[in-house]
Formats: sequence, C-alpha cells, structure tokens
Amino acid sequence: MAKVKLTKNELKNQKDMLKRFQRYLPTLILKKQQLQMVMRQVEAKVREQKRAQAEARDAMDAWIAVFGEDIDVAQYIKIQSLRTSTGNIAGIDIPVFEELRFEPSDHDLYATPPWVDAGIEALCRLLSFDAEIAVLEEQLRLLENELRITTQRVNLFEKIKIPEAKENIRQIRIYLGDQQTAAVVRGKIAKNKVEQVS
Repeated sequence: MAKVKLTKNELKNQKDMLKRFQRYLPTLILKKQQLQMVMRQVEAKVREQKRAQAEARDAMDAWIAVFGEDIDVAQYIKIQSLRTSTGNIAGIDIPVFEELRFEPSDHDLYATPPWVDAGIEALCRLLSFDAEIAVLEEQLRLLENELRITTQRVNLFEKIKIPEAKENIRQIRIYLGDQQTAAVVRGKIAKNKVEQVS
C-alpha cells in the first residue's frame, strides 16, 4: 500500500475514489455474470453441433458401406467462402457463423455413380458443422479471455482497491482528528498562559 498524504484534500480524493469503485463494481459483476451465462449457452451449442455432426457422420458411414465403391467424394468439393458476422456480447465483439458456401461441383454425371451427389451433399453438411463448431470455439476463446479479465478486475476492486481506500480514509480521519484535538489543546494552553500573564 502506497504512503497516503494525511490532508483534507487527500481525504476527499480517497472518498471520491471509493465512490467510483463502489459504483463501477456492480457493473463489472453484472458483466461477469452475463459472460458466464453466454459461455454456458455457447458450450451447450457446441455440444449440440458435435452431437448432430456425429449423427450425420454415422448415417453417412452406414450408407457408404453399402455401395463399397472406392471413390473419393472430397475431390468434388471446393469451399468458396465462409461467411461470418460480428456479434456483441457484454462489450466484446465475437464472430457469428452465417454460412459456408461451396463451389458447384462439375463432376460428370454419367461417369460417376448416382450416390456421389448424396455423398457430396453429406460431406458439405459435415464441413458446415466443422466450420460452425470452429466459430463457436473461437467465441468461447474470446469469452473466456474477457471473463478472465473481468474476474481479475472484480477481484481487484473487491479485495484491493475498496479495502485500500477505506483504510486510507480511516487513517486520514484519525490523523486529522488527532490534529484537531492537538489544536484545541494548544489553544487552551495558550489561553491559560494569556490569562496567567494578564
């Protein structure tokens, strides 16, 4: 704790700082709670997307085994663009998944088996799941970082700044009270001496 000046001006400064800290702390606590709530929602959405992706993969594996042909469907898929937008949660910008676009496949319909079209569609759906999960995990990373910073600020205010300001105010009041008492005593002594002289 830094040495504090024992003056009335410093007392006013410490009181003002304490008011600011106490006014700002509830806002930080609300931000922390909002971040925690949004993180739980995003985590649930990641689990849901991973479950849906696993179900789609299982369904695809079942019908691919039926055809038994050795064709690499992935060669027919080219990603055109990943489109995201920006959302704002508790003052931080996070990416929001919009869509994953693919270039149209130009495979020969006569040279490839008929199930290739369904395979391309299924792989595109799986890739979309991957892209959405990646964006959700980036959201989580950003939210976790902001939550860590906000938690540090809450702790700083609750455990250090507010108690420090209260202690400084207490010390300054004690000192000023002692000074005032000493001034009164000096005044009485001076008055007694003046009375004794006259």
